[in-house]
Amino acid sequence: MNSEQQIFLRDKALDYFLRYVQINTQSDPDSLSFPSSSCQLELGKLIVQDLHKLGIANAELDDFGYVYAVLQASPDCRSGQLSFIAHMDTSPSEPGGSVLPVIHRSYQGGSISFTDDPNMKLTPADSPELLKFVGEDIITASGKTLLGADDKAGIAAIMAAVELLVTYPELQHPELRLVFTPDEEVGQGTDHIDLQRLAPVAYTIDGGELGELEAECFDAWSLSVTLTGRNVHPGSAKNIMVNAAAIAARFFAALPEWETPEHTEKREGFYHLTAIKGDEVKAELHFIIRDFEEANNLKRLEVIGKLKEFFLAKYPGLGIELESRHSYQNMRLVLDKYPQVVEKAAQAMRDCGIDVLPGAVRGGTDGARLCFMGIPTPNIFSGGVMFHSELEWIPVVALQKAAEVVVRLAELYCS
Repeated sequence: MNSEQQIFLRDKALDYFLRYVQINTQSDPDSLSFPSSSCQLELGKLIVQDLHKLGIANAELDDFGYVYAVLQASPDCRSGQLSFIAHMDTSPSEPGGSVLPVIHRSYQGGSISFTDDPNMKLTPADSPELLKFVGEDIITASGKTLLGADDKAGIAAIMAAVELLVTYPELQHPELRLVFTPDEEVGQGTDHIDLQRLAPVAYTIDGGELGELEAECFDAWSLSVTLTGRNVHPGSAKNIMVNAAAIAARFFAALPEWETPEHTEKREGFYHLTAIKGDEVKAELHFIIRDFEEANNLKRLEVIGKLKEFFLAKYPGLGIELESRHSYQNMRLVLDKYPQVVEKAAQAMRDCGIDVLPGAVRGGTDGARLCFMGIPTPNIFSGGVMFHSELEWIPVVALQKAAEVVVRLAELYCS
Protein backbone atom coordinates (compact mmCIF):
# COMPACT_ATOMS: atom_id res chain seq x y z
CA MET A 1 0.00 0.00 0.00
CA ASN A 2 1.52 3.31 -1.04
CA SER A 3 1.61 6.52 0.99
CA GLU A 4 -1.20 8.08 -1.04
CA GLN A 5 -3.49 5.19 -0.17
CA GLN A 6 -2.47 5.32 3.49
CA ILE A 7 -3.33 9.03 3.67
CA PHE A 8 -6.62 8.24 1.93
CA LEU A 9 -7.47 5.67 4.58
CA ARG A 10 -6.50 8.01 7.42
CA ASP A 11 -8.66 10.85 6.14
CA LYS A 12 -11.65 8.67 5.28
CA ALA A 13 -11.61 6.67 8.50
CA LEU A 14 -11.41 9.87 10.53
CA ASP A 15 -14.28 11.43 8.59
CA TYR A 16 -16.54 8.41 9.03
CA PHE A 17 -15.65 8.16 12.71
CA LEU A 18 -16.32 11.80 13.56
CA ARG A 19 -19.70 11.68 11.85
CA TYR A 20 -20.82 8.35 13.28
CA VAL A 21 -19.95 9.01 16.94
CA GLN A 22 -22.29 11.99 17.00
CA ILE A 23 -25.29 9.70 16.53
CA ASN A 24 -26.59 8.28 19.80
CA THR A 25 -26.78 4.49 19.46
CA GLN A 26 -26.91 3.31 23.05
CA SER A 27 -28.55 -0.07 23.41
CA ASP A 28 -31.03 -0.70 26.22
CA PRO A 29 -30.65 -3.85 28.36
CA ASP A 30 -34.20 -3.51 29.70
CA SER A 31 -35.91 -3.22 26.32
CA LEU A 32 -38.06 -6.01 24.88
CA SER A 33 -37.81 -4.70 21.31
CA PHE A 34 -35.19 -5.49 18.68
CA PRO A 35 -33.12 -3.53 18.17
CA SER A 36 -33.36 -2.50 21.79
CA SER A 37 -33.27 1.22 20.93
CA SER A 38 -34.68 2.89 17.82
CA CYS A 39 -31.77 5.35 17.70
CA GLN A 40 -29.54 2.57 16.39
CA LEU A 41 -31.60 2.58 13.21
CA GLU A 42 -30.49 6.16 12.52
CA LEU A 43 -26.89 5.09 12.21
CA GLY A 44 -27.91 2.06 10.17
CA LYS A 45 -29.71 4.29 7.69
CA LEU A 46 -26.69 6.60 7.41
CA ILE A 47 -24.32 3.70 6.79
CA VAL A 48 -26.60 2.41 4.03
CA GLN A 49 -26.67 5.87 2.45
CA ASP A 50 -22.87 6.04 2.59
CA LEU A 51 -22.56 2.62 0.98
CA HIS A 52 -24.99 3.59 -1.76
CA LYS A 53 -22.84 6.66 -2.48
CA LEU A 54 -19.92 4.28 -3.01
CA GLY A 55 -21.94 2.42 -5.62
CA ILE A 56 -22.87 -0.56 -3.42
CA ALA A 57 -26.52 -0.61 -4.36
CA ASN A 58 -27.28 -3.86 -2.51
CA ALA A 59 -26.65 -2.29 0.93
CA GLU A 60 -29.75 -2.49 3.09
CA LEU A 61 -31.04 -2.11 6.65
CA ASP A 62 -33.31 -5.00 7.64
CA ASP A 63 -36.26 -4.99 10.04
CA PHE A 64 -34.07 -6.07 12.97
CA GLY A 65 -31.58 -3.24 12.51
CA TYR A 66 -28.77 -5.14 10.76
CA VAL A 67 -26.93 -3.53 7.85
CA TYR A 68 -25.88 -5.96 5.11
CA ALA A 69 -23.84 -5.15 2.01
CA VAL A 70 -21.79 -7.03 -0.58
CA LEU A 71 -18.77 -5.65 -2.40
CA GLN A 72 -18.23 -7.81 -5.47
CA ALA A 73 -14.83 -9.48 -5.84
CA SER A 74 -12.15 -7.83 -7.93
CA PRO A 75 -12.04 -9.40 -11.42
CA ASP A 76 -8.92 -11.50 -10.88
CA CYS A 77 -9.88 -12.82 -7.44
CA ARG A 78 -11.92 -16.02 -7.37
CA SER A 79 -11.17 -17.26 -3.87
CA GLY A 80 -14.60 -17.15 -2.28
CA GLN A 81 -16.00 -14.76 0.27
CA LEU A 82 -14.92 -12.92 3.42
CA SER A 83 -16.94 -11.00 6.02
CA PHE A 84 -16.03 -7.99 8.12
CA ILE A 85 -18.28 -7.17 11.07
CA ALA A 86 -18.62 -4.29 13.54
CA HIS A 87 -21.42 -3.26 15.87
CA MET A 88 -23.38 -0.01 15.81
CA ASP A 89 -24.56 0.25 19.40
CA THR A 90 -22.64 1.80 22.26
CA SER A 91 -22.64 0.86 25.92
CA PRO A 92 -25.50 1.96 28.18
CA SER A 93 -22.99 2.34 31.02
CA GLU A 94 -22.40 6.07 30.48
CA PRO A 95 -24.25 8.85 28.60
CA GLY A 96 -24.02 8.35 24.84
CA GLY A 97 -26.09 11.17 23.35
CA SER A 98 -24.84 14.51 22.04
CA VAL A 99 -21.27 13.21 21.71
CA LEU A 100 -18.82 15.98 20.86
CA PRO A 101 -15.57 14.44 19.60
CA VAL A 102 -12.44 16.48 20.30
CA ILE A 103 -9.12 16.01 18.48
CA HIS A 104 -6.05 16.73 20.63
CA ARG A 105 -3.34 17.46 18.09
CA SER A 106 0.17 16.08 18.48
CA TYR A 107 -0.13 14.73 22.00
CA GLN A 108 3.05 15.55 23.91
CA GLY A 109 2.56 13.44 27.00
CA GLY A 110 1.07 14.49 30.30
CA SER A 111 -2.62 15.00 30.94
CA ILE A 112 -5.44 15.65 28.49
CA SER A 113 -8.20 18.06 29.57
CA PHE A 114 -11.89 17.88 28.71
CA THR A 115 -13.71 21.00 27.56
CA ASP A 116 -17.02 20.18 29.25
CA ASP A 117 -15.54 19.00 32.55
CA PRO A 118 -12.47 20.98 33.66
CA ASN A 119 -12.06 18.69 36.67
CA MET A 120 -11.63 15.57 34.56
CA LYS A 121 -8.19 14.59 33.24
CA LEU A 122 -6.91 11.70 31.14
CA THR A 123 -3.36 10.86 32.20
CA PRO A 124 -0.79 8.13 31.56
CA ALA A 125 -1.43 7.02 35.13
CA ASP A 126 -5.03 6.23 34.11
CA SER A 127 -4.06 4.86 30.72
CA PRO A 128 -0.36 4.00 30.22
CA GLU A 129 -1.06 3.25 26.53
CA LEU A 130 -1.08 7.02 25.94
CA LEU A 131 2.71 7.10 26.05
CA LYS A 132 2.86 4.90 22.95
CA PHE A 133 1.27 7.70 20.95
CA VAL A 134 3.32 10.77 21.82
CA GLY A 135 3.28 12.99 18.75
CA GLU A 136 0.04 11.49 17.45
CA ASP A 137 -3.45 13.03 17.33
CA ILE A 138 -5.74 11.71 20.08
CA ILE A 139 -9.55 11.81 20.00
CA THR A 140 -11.68 11.98 23.14
CA ALA A 141 -15.23 13.07 23.87
CA SER A 142 -15.79 16.46 25.50
CA GLY A 143 -16.15 15.15 29.04
CA LYS A 144 -19.83 14.33 29.52
CA THR A 145 -20.32 11.25 27.35
CA LEU A 146 -18.73 8.15 25.97
CA LEU A 147 -16.72 8.68 22.79
CA GLY A 148 -18.23 5.65 21.04
CA ALA A 149 -15.03 4.16 19.61
CA ASP A 150 -16.53 0.87 20.75
CA ASP A 151 -17.38 0.12 18.05
CA LYS A 152 -17.80 3.03 15.68
CA ALA A 153 -14.05 2.91 15.17
CA GLY A 154 -14.52 -0.57 13.71
CA ILE A 155 -17.30 0.63 11.43
CA ALA A 156 -15.21 3.61 10.29
CA ALA A 157 -12.22 1.38 9.51
CA ILE A 158 -14.33 -1.01 7.43
CA MET A 159 -16.06 1.84 5.59
CA ALA A 160 -12.74 3.54 4.80
CA ALA A 161 -11.31 0.26 3.54
CA VAL A 162 -14.33 -0.32 1.30
CA GLU A 163 -14.08 3.19 -0.11
CA LEU A 164 -10.39 2.62 -0.88
CA LEU A 165 -11.16 -0.65 -2.69
CA VAL A 166 -13.86 1.08 -4.74
CA THR A 167 -11.58 4.03 -5.54
CA TYR A 168 -8.54 1.89 -6.41
CA PRO A 169 -9.98 -1.09 -8.30
CA GLU A 170 -6.50 -2.51 -8.94
CA LEU A 171 -6.40 -3.60 -5.28
CA GLN A 172 -7.32 -7.28 -5.02
CA HIS A 173 -10.05 -8.61 -2.76
CA PRO A 174 -12.58 -11.46 -2.68
CA GLU A 175 -16.30 -10.88 -2.39
CA LEU A 176 -16.71 -8.94 0.84
CA ARG A 177 -19.88 -9.48 2.82
CA LEU A 178 -20.20 -6.65 5.32
CA VAL A 179 -22.40 -6.80 8.40
CA PHE A 180 -23.03 -4.05 10.95
CA THR A 181 -24.94 -5.35 13.96
CA PRO A 182 -27.14 -3.79 16.67
CA ASP A 183 -27.22 -4.63 20.37
CA GLU A 184 -23.81 -6.23 20.79
CA GLU A 185 -23.30 -4.35 24.06
CA VAL A 186 -26.34 -6.01 25.62
CA GLY A 187 -25.37 -9.47 24.40
CA GLN A 188 -27.88 -9.73 21.58
CA GLY A 189 -25.79 -8.80 18.54
CA THR A 190 -26.32 -12.10 16.74
CA ASP A 191 -29.84 -12.94 17.94
CA HIS A 192 -31.43 -12.16 14.57
CA ILE A 193 -28.43 -12.24 12.26
CA ASP A 194 -28.96 -13.88 8.86
CA LEU A 195 -26.14 -16.39 8.59
CA GLN A 196 -26.87 -16.90 4.90
CA ARG A 197 -25.64 -13.37 4.29
CA LEU A 198 -22.26 -13.96 5.90
CA ALA A 199 -19.15 -15.49 4.40
CA PRO A 200 -17.73 -18.81 5.68
CA VAL A 201 -14.94 -16.86 7.45
CA ALA A 202 -15.37 -13.53 9.24
CA TYR A 203 -13.47 -11.00 11.32
CA THR A 204 -14.91 -8.61 13.86
CA ILE A 205 -13.15 -5.23 14.01
CA ASP A 206 -14.00 -4.71 17.67
CA GLY A 207 -10.84 -5.11 19.69
CA GLY A 208 -9.00 -2.59 21.82
CA GLU A 209 -5.64 -0.92 21.33
CA LEU A 210 -3.64 -0.92 18.11
CA GLY A 211 -2.22 -4.38 17.41
CA GLU A 212 -4.63 -6.52 19.42
CA LEU A 213 -5.59 -9.83 17.84
CA GLU A 214 -7.86 -12.04 19.86
CA ALA A 215 -8.77 -15.67 19.34
CA GLU A 216 -10.04 -16.20 22.86
CA CYS A 217 -12.66 -14.56 25.05
CA PHE A 218 -14.49 -15.01 28.31
CA ASP A 219 -16.93 -17.80 28.96
CA ALA A 220 -19.93 -15.77 30.10
CA TRP A 221 -22.97 -16.26 32.31
CA SER A 222 -25.70 -13.97 33.56
CA LEU A 223 -27.31 -14.57 36.93
CA SER A 224 -30.22 -13.01 38.78
CA VAL A 225 -30.89 -13.55 42.49
CA THR A 226 -34.40 -12.65 43.66
CA LEU A 227 -35.01 -12.47 47.40
CA THR A 228 -38.50 -12.25 48.91
CA GLY A 229 -38.96 -11.17 52.50
CA ARG A 230 -41.71 -10.23 54.90
CA ASN A 231 -42.53 -6.67 55.88
CA VAL A 232 -44.11 -5.32 59.04
CA HIS A 233 -44.12 -1.96 60.80
CA PRO A 234 -40.53 -1.33 61.97
CA GLY A 235 -41.79 -0.42 65.42
CA SER A 236 -42.93 -4.00 65.97
CA ALA A 237 -40.55 -5.83 63.66
CA LYS A 238 -38.47 -7.87 66.11
CA ASN A 239 -38.41 -11.56 65.13
CA ILE A 240 -41.02 -10.88 62.44
CA MET A 241 -39.55 -8.71 59.65
CA VAL A 242 -37.46 -10.38 56.97
CA ASN A 243 -35.88 -7.43 55.14
CA ALA A 244 -35.15 -8.60 51.61
CA ALA A 245 -33.13 -5.50 50.65
CA ALA A 246 -30.88 -5.70 53.70
CA ILE A 247 -30.29 -9.40 53.21
CA ALA A 248 -29.51 -8.85 49.54
CA ALA A 249 -26.69 -6.51 50.54
CA ARG A 250 -25.33 -9.15 52.92
CA PHE A 251 -25.65 -11.81 50.21
CA PHE A 252 -23.41 -9.82 47.87
CA ALA A 253 -20.98 -8.96 50.68
CA ALA A 254 -20.55 -12.69 51.34
CA LEU A 255 -18.96 -13.19 47.90
CA PRO A 256 -15.16 -12.94 47.63
CA GLU A 257 -14.26 -9.29 47.03
CA TRP A 258 -11.01 -10.30 45.31
CA GLU A 259 -13.10 -11.95 42.55
CA THR A 260 -14.65 -8.72 41.27
CA PRO A 261 -13.63 -6.73 38.16
CA GLU A 262 -11.87 -4.03 40.15
CA HIS A 263 -9.53 -6.65 41.65
CA THR A 264 -8.86 -8.91 38.64
CA GLU A 265 -6.85 -8.82 35.40
CA LYS A 266 -5.35 -11.00 32.68
CA ARG A 267 -6.85 -14.50 32.95
CA GLU A 268 -8.60 -13.99 36.29
CA GLY A 269 -12.37 -14.38 36.37
CA PHE A 270 -14.95 -12.56 38.46
CA TYR A 271 -18.44 -11.97 39.79
CA HIS A 272 -19.69 -8.55 38.65
CA LEU A 273 -22.73 -7.02 40.33
CA THR A 274 -24.41 -4.93 37.63
CA ALA A 275 -27.55 -3.92 39.55
CA ILE A 276 -29.08 -4.13 43.00
CA LYS A 277 -32.58 -2.92 43.79
CA GLY A 278 -35.49 -3.59 46.07
CA ASP A 279 -37.20 -3.03 49.41
CA GLU A 280 -38.16 -5.03 52.46
CA VAL A 281 -40.51 -7.29 50.50
CA LYS A 282 -38.49 -8.00 47.38
CA ALA A 283 -34.92 -7.37 46.26
CA GLU A 284 -32.93 -8.32 43.19
CA LEU A 285 -29.24 -8.80 42.48
CA HIS A 286 -28.06 -9.02 38.87
CA PHE A 287 -24.64 -10.42 38.05
CA ILE A 288 -22.48 -11.26 35.10
CA ILE A 289 -20.01 -14.05 35.78
CA ARG A 290 -16.86 -14.35 33.70
CA ASP A 291 -13.84 -16.62 33.31
CA PHE A 292 -11.83 -18.10 30.46
CA GLU A 293 -12.68 -21.61 31.66
CA GLU A 294 -16.29 -22.73 31.89
CA ALA A 295 -15.43 -25.04 34.78
CA ASN A 296 -14.40 -22.04 36.89
CA ASN A 297 -17.69 -20.30 36.18
CA LEU A 298 -19.61 -23.42 37.13
CA LYS A 299 -17.78 -23.36 40.47
CA ARG A 300 -18.89 -19.74 40.95
CA LEU A 301 -22.48 -20.72 40.26
CA GLU A 302 -22.06 -23.53 42.80
CA VAL A 303 -20.85 -20.98 45.38
CA ILE A 304 -23.98 -18.92 44.74
CA GLY A 305 -26.09 -22.03 45.23
CA LYS A 306 -24.44 -22.80 48.56
CA LEU A 307 -24.93 -19.20 49.68
CA LYS A 308 -28.60 -19.55 48.87
CA GLU A 309 -28.91 -22.58 51.16
CA PHE A 310 -26.96 -20.84 53.93
CA PHE A 311 -29.13 -17.71 53.81
CA LEU A 312 -32.37 -19.69 53.71
CA ALA A 313 -31.27 -21.49 56.86
CA LYS A 314 -30.13 -18.28 58.55
CA TYR A 315 -33.28 -16.25 57.78
CA PRO A 316 -36.49 -18.30 58.24
CA GLY A 317 -39.25 -16.90 56.06
CA LEU A 318 -36.84 -15.73 53.36
CA GLY A 319 -37.30 -16.86 49.76
CA ILE A 320 -34.53 -16.97 47.17
CA GLU A 321 -34.83 -17.75 43.46
CA LEU A 322 -31.80 -18.12 41.18
CA GLU A 323 -31.92 -17.80 37.40
CA SER A 324 -28.79 -18.25 35.31
CA ARG A 325 -28.12 -18.18 31.57
CA HIS A 326 -25.04 -19.15 29.58
CA SER A 327 -24.49 -16.02 27.47
CA TYR A 328 -21.58 -17.12 25.28
CA GLN A 329 -18.61 -19.48 25.25
CA ASN A 330 -14.88 -18.99 24.82
CA MET A 331 -14.29 -18.76 21.07
CA ARG A 332 -10.92 -20.49 21.55
CA LEU A 333 -12.81 -23.81 21.53
CA VAL A 334 -13.62 -23.18 17.86
CA LEU A 335 -10.70 -21.08 16.63
CA ASP A 336 -8.14 -23.64 17.79
CA LYS A 337 -9.49 -25.73 14.90
CA TYR A 338 -8.85 -22.90 12.40
CA PRO A 339 -5.31 -21.65 13.12
CA GLN A 340 -4.92 -20.43 9.54
CA VAL A 341 -7.76 -17.92 10.01
CA VAL A 342 -5.99 -16.34 12.98
CA GLU A 343 -2.58 -16.46 11.29
CA LYS A 344 -3.84 -14.58 8.22
CA ALA A 345 -4.92 -11.74 10.48
CA ALA A 346 -1.52 -11.74 12.17
CA GLN A 347 0.21 -11.69 8.80
CA ALA A 348 -1.96 -8.78 7.65
CA MET A 349 -0.95 -6.82 10.74
CA ARG A 350 2.74 -7.56 10.27
CA ASP A 351 2.51 -6.57 6.61
CA CYS A 352 1.06 -3.23 7.74
CA GLY A 353 3.99 -2.65 10.10
CA ILE A 354 2.03 -3.44 13.24
CA ASP A 355 3.37 -5.40 16.20
CA VAL A 356 0.85 -8.14 16.91
CA LEU A 357 -0.48 -8.24 20.47
CA PRO A 358 -2.10 -11.68 20.78
CA GLY A 359 -4.46 -11.83 23.68
CA ALA A 360 -7.70 -12.96 25.21
CA VAL A 361 -10.69 -10.63 25.28
CA ARG A 362 -11.77 -9.83 28.82
CA GLY A 363 -15.23 -9.54 27.39
CA GLY A 364 -17.03 -10.88 24.37
CA THR A 365 -17.72 -10.04 20.77
CA ASP A 366 -20.27 -10.97 18.15
CA GLY A 367 -17.51 -13.23 16.88
CA ALA A 368 -17.70 -15.41 19.98
CA ARG A 369 -21.25 -16.39 19.17
CA LEU A 370 -20.62 -16.63 15.44
CA CYS A 371 -17.85 -19.15 16.09
CA PHE A 372 -20.40 -21.47 17.66
CA MET A 373 -22.83 -20.80 14.81
CA GLY A 374 -20.34 -22.27 12.34
CA ILE A 375 -18.38 -19.18 11.24
CA PRO A 376 -14.82 -18.86 12.64
CA THR A 377 -14.51 -15.19 13.61
CA PRO A 378 -11.38 -13.82 15.33
CA ASN A 379 -11.38 -10.29 16.71
CA ILE A 380 -9.10 -7.54 15.36
CA PHE A 381 -8.31 -4.24 17.07
CA SER A 382 -10.36 -1.14 16.34
CA GLY A 383 -7.91 1.05 18.26
CA GLY A 384 -9.85 2.51 21.18
CA VAL A 385 -8.83 2.46 24.82
CA MET A 386 -10.82 2.75 28.08
CA PHE A 387 -14.09 1.64 26.50
CA HIS A 388 -17.35 2.20 28.44
CA SER A 389 -15.86 5.26 30.14
CA GLU A 390 -16.04 9.03 29.70
CA LEU A 391 -12.23 8.82 29.50
CA GLU A 392 -12.46 6.68 26.33
CA TRP A 393 -9.93 7.69 23.67
CA ILE A 394 -8.46 6.62 20.35
CA PRO A 395 -5.39 7.73 18.37
CA VAL A 396 -6.16 8.72 14.80
CA VAL A 397 -3.35 6.48 13.56
CA ALA A 398 -5.21 3.47 14.97
CA LEU A 399 -8.21 4.22 12.76
CA GLN A 400 -5.89 4.31 9.77
CA LYS A 401 -4.08 1.12 10.70
CA ALA A 402 -7.30 -0.80 11.34
CA ALA A 403 -8.45 0.17 7.85
CA GLU A 404 -5.08 -0.88 6.41
CA VAL A 405 -5.41 -4.30 8.04
CA VAL A 406 -8.88 -4.78 6.53
CA VAL A 407 -7.50 -3.99 3.06
CA ARG A 408 -4.44 -6.19 3.44
CA LEU A 409 -6.41 -9.08 4.93
CA ALA A 410 -8.82 -8.96 2.01
CA GLU A 411 -5.82 -9.09 -0.35
CA LEU A 412 -4.37 -12.11 1.46
CA TYR A 413 -7.60 -14.01 0.83
CA CYS A 414 -6.97 -13.57 -2.89
CA SER A 415 -3.48 -15.08 -2.80
